[in-house]
Amino acid sequence: MEKKTEAQDRNGLVGVFYGAIGFVAWGLLPLYWKLLKEIPADEILAHRIFWSFLFVGGILLYRNGMGVLKETLKDRKNVRNVLLCAFFITINWGTYIWAVNSGNILESSMGYYINPLMVVLLGMSVLKEKLNVFQYISIGFAAVGVTIIATQYGRVPWIALLLASSFALYGLFKKLLKAEALVGMALETTALMPLALGYILYKLFSGQSALYSVSLSTLAILLFSGVATATPLLWYAMGSARVKLSTMGFLQYISPTISLFLGVFVYGEKFTSTHLLSFGFIWIGLLIYSFSNMKILSGSRASRQNAA
Repeated sequence: MEKKTEAQDRNGLVGVFYGAIGFVAWGLLPLYWKLLKEIPADEILAHRIFWSFLFVGGILLYRNGMGVLKETLKDRKNVRNVLLCAFFITINWGTYIWAVNSGNILESSMGYYINPLMVVLLGMSVLKEKLNVFQYISIGFAAVGVTIIATQYGRVPWIALLLASSFALYGLFKKLLKAEALVGMALETTALMPLALGYILYKLFSGQSALYSVSLSTLAILLFSGVATATPLLWYAMGSARVKLSTMGFLQYISPTISLFLGVFVYGEKFTSTHLLSFGFIWIGLLIYSFSNMKILSGSRASRQNAA
């Protein structure tokens, strides 16, 4: 029994490590996209999809995973869910790349702080899940935070809301797809690849492609965008397979926190008192939400132990 516990502890530590480096990598992605700032966001997006398709497809071929793809697509609902996942992840990726390269990293990080609460709202409205008092309060705090910044700047923080909602909807249909992360990504990029390749070729043959004017080093960075996209996802999958969902939930705040620091301290975006107040309400909402999750998980664990 003791050996088994030690093995479980080791497995848990490995899971936390993979989860953490996955979220650290996602948090550092603004550095990567900034290296490509001379290329328009739409062109970066097309290349990101195409090279992700090749990279993930290559891994699946190596693992002999093509049979799993065919099996997944036998269900018509899965085909619908793949297309919806592809649609929402395209919106998310495109918005994020544009936001980073147009000097809106702060608002992007706000989006990923809001995302867990958007997921809760989605669960309530779409999946008819019941919320407890703490979850309602957490959503209220996040709403106040968004309202503060919208009132101060005279506009809705649409980048943050679009990133949060598109990723939440992507997560919803990803859950309904019920496929391994790598398989899901392979299916999504396969659905998007013809459009992405068509756009890349159109840009090239029309003479409008940024590839004609960029350096070889920039071109190499662009070609590796598939690796930069898929690798953190693989680390995340390896981590989530070994640790509890609640642990991954806490780790996910690593990513927007790193992005926030990059925006302020590396790229000089202004973090005003309004930002502090707005983010403060969102952070309090997240703390309440996390506390609520811990209560639910500890309660369900206790009930299982009593039943045993």
